Amino acid sequence: MKFPSFSQWKQIFKVLKKSEKITFFTFLALAVGSLTFLTIYFYINNTHAVPAFGGIYTEGAVGQPRFINPIYGQTNDIDRTLVDLVFSGLMNYDKNGQIVPDLAESYTISSDGKTYTFTLKNNIFWHDGKTLNVDDVLFTVKTMQNSDYKSPQRANWIDVDVQKISDNSLAFILKQPYNSFLENCIFKIIPKHIWENISPENFILSTYNLQPIGSGPFEFKGLRQANTGFIESLSLASNRKYYATPSFVSEISFNFFEKMDQVLKAANTGAIDGFALAPASENNGTLEQQLRLGGRPANEKFSMYSFSLPRYFAVFFNNQKTSIFSDKNIRQALTYSVNKNEISQTISITDISSQTKNNIEIVDSPILPDFFNYQQPDNVYEFDVKKAENLLDKSGFLAKGESASGGKDNIPLVREKAISKKPAFQFKSYLKVGSKGSEVTQLQGCLARLDENFKMLLANETNGTYGKATEDAVTEFQKKYLASEKPTGETGTATRKKLNELCIQQTPNTQPLAFTLVTINQPQLVEVANLLKNYWQSIGVSVTVNAVNITDIKPIIKNRGYDALLYGETLGIQPDLYPFWYSSQKLDPGLNLSSYENKDVDKLLKDARQTLSEEQKKEDLEKIQTIILNDAPALFLYNPHYLYWASQNVSGIDTVKIADPAKRFSNITNWYLQTKRVWK
Repeated sequence: MKFPSFSQWKQIFKVLKKSEKITFFTFLALAVGSLTFLTIYFYINNTHAVPAFGGIYTEGAVGQPRFINPIYGQTNDIDRTLVDLVFSGLMNYDKNGQIVPDLAESYTISSDGKTYTFTLKNNIFWHDGKTLNVDDVLFTVKTMQNSDYKSPQRANWIDVDVQKISDNSLAFILKQPYNSFLENCIFKIIPKHIWENISPENFILSTYNLQPIGSGPFEFKGLRQANTGFIESLSLASNRKYYATPSFVSEISFNFFEKMDQVLKAANTGAIDGFALAPASENNGTLEQQLRLGGRPANEKFSMYSFSLPRYFAVFFNNQKTSIFSDKNIRQALTYSVNKNEISQTISITDISSQTKNNIEIVDSPILPDFFNYQQPDNVYEFDVKKAENLLDKSGFLAKGESASGGKDNIPLVREKAISKKPAFQFKSYLKVGSKGSEVTQLQGCLARLDENFKMLLANETNGTYGKATEDAVTEFQKKYLASEKPTGETGTATRKKLNELCIQQTPNTQPLAFTLVTINQPQLVEVANLLKNYWQSIGVSVTVNAVNITDIKPIIKNRGYDALLYGETLGIQPDLYPFWYSSQKLDPGLNLSSYENKDVDKLLKDARQTLSEEQKKEDLEKIQTIILNDAPALFLYNPHYLYWASQNVSGIDTVKIADPAKRFSNITNWYLQTKRVWK
C-alpha cells in the first residue's frame, strides 16, 4: 500500500465535508494536546527545581553607613552588616551559630590553651584581584592593637601576640588560656596593600570606608547620595571569584531611610524585599502598631523569620548607688513580684502566617541555658506576690495605704522603713562645777526649758560656765526626774541619759521604698518598664521610669548613674560571663552593671574561661548560675528573637541562631530569588 504524498494530503480538505473537517481538527487538537501534556509531565517528573543565579535583593534599613571597615564598623548595625557581606575572617558562624573555618583551611590549639595556629586556604583573592595572604591578617591585627587607630576591637587583642610562621600560616599566642578565643578570630581582615600607606589620622577619613575592597561573598558596586549628603542606597554585587560557593543572588541593594514608617511604606509598595524593625526608633508606638500601615499588616506579603540570639534583657540593681539594693531580701522581692509570662505575651509579635506569638523567650538565668543547652536552674523565682510582700516586711519596709488597710482608705499603697537617726547633739561629758564650754551652755538651756524653778535658779548663770547655780539646778533635776535621795549636782551616766531623753529632740525618720528605673526610649523597653512599675507599685514600691535617648544612655552607664537599669546584654556564641559579672568589671568599660561582687563567682569565672574542657566549663557556669540567682543582683526577664521580614519570593533562609543581628546574612550564599530545572 502506497502512503499518500504531501500534495495528495493537501487535497484532503477539499474532499472532506464540513462535519468531517470539524472531527478531524478536534482529534488533531486532542493529539497535540496529549503529546504536549505527556512531554510536560515527563519533564516535570524527571527534573526538579534548583536555585539559579540571578535577581536583586533589596533591604530597607533606618540609618546610614559610616565605616564599612572591620577596624571601626562595630558600633553601627548597618556597618556591621555590610562588613559581614564584604569582608571575611579566619573563622565564621554557620546557620546554627556554630563557629567554623572560613579563610582558615585548618587550625590547632596547643595543649596549654595559649597558642592558636591557623593555616590559610589557597587561592583567596581580594575584590581587586590581589592575593590575600598571612601578611594581610598580621596587618589587620596589628592595626587593631595600635592605639593610634582607636579601634573598638582593641580590647580583644591587647594581650595577644601574633606571629607569622610561613606564607600561609600564623599563630596567636595568649598570656592566659581563653577558651572563647576562637570567637575573636571571626574578626574580618582588611587588605594591607590598600591601607598600609594611610596614616592613622587619615584612616577614618579614607574613601575606602564607604567604597571598601574586601574578600567576602559580595563586593562594592556603587552608592547613590542625595544633594544633602544622605546616602540613599548602596549596592553590592556577587563576588564570582569567591573562594567558597558564590551566592545565587546577583546583587544586594540597601535602601536607607530616616524613619521606620518609611521602611514599612516601601515594604507595602514592593520597593524592598526585606527589613527588620529598627529598635532605635522612638515614639512610633508598639512594634505591633509599627507593622500596620493603612490598617494592613506590612508582613502579609512577607515571611517573618525569627532568629535566636545569645542575649537577654534584665533589670540591673545598682547596690553601689542605691542603699536599698544592698538588701538581698529587697532584690529577691522585686524578682518574685514580676509576672514574666505576662510580659512575654504582651510584647511578642504575632506571626501572620502561623498566628503564633513565640518570638520571646523567658529568661531566668545569666547563662541562657536554653540557648547553650545547659542545665536549667533549680532556684527559679516563680511569680509569687505573697512571698515578695513577706520579704519586704522582713526587711522592715512595712505597708501603708489601700492594700494595707483592706482597701478602705483609698490611699495608694506605699512601704516605709523606720530609721533611727542619731541626733546632732547629745550630752556625753561628765560635767561639774568648774566645767566650761558649749556642752555646759546646752545643759543650762535644757534645764531652763524643762522647769520654771530650774530657770529661776539659772537666771544669772547661762554663760557656759558650770557654777553654783548650775549645780543647784542639776541637783533639783536629779531629785525630780531620777528620784535621787543623794543628788550630786554633777552629770553622771544616769543623769546624762535622762537629759538626752528629755532635752534632745528625737525626730522620727522614715525611708520610703522607692527608686528610679532607667531604660532606653524604645517602644518595647518603655512598655516593659511600665509593666514592671505596675507590678512593683502593687506591692508598695514607688518607681519612677526614666526613658532616655539611646545616645544619652552611654554616659549614664559609663558613670553607673542609675538606681536600676533595664537593659540588654549579648553574651556571644561561646559564653564568657567574665565581662558581665567579675568584680573588677564594675567600672567602665566593664559590663558588670549591678556592681556585683562575689569571691566564689570571681574564681569560677576565671576557671570557666581558662579550662580546655567543655564539660568543666559547663559545670563552672552552672555553679555561677546558682550563686548569682541566689544573690539576685539582677532581675532576668526575656530574650527577644531577632525578627526579620523577607519577601515570599526569597527562598533559602534557614538560619536558626545568630551571634548578633548583622549575622542574619551568615548563610547568604544559600538565599535565592530564581530557580531552574535540572534532570534528576
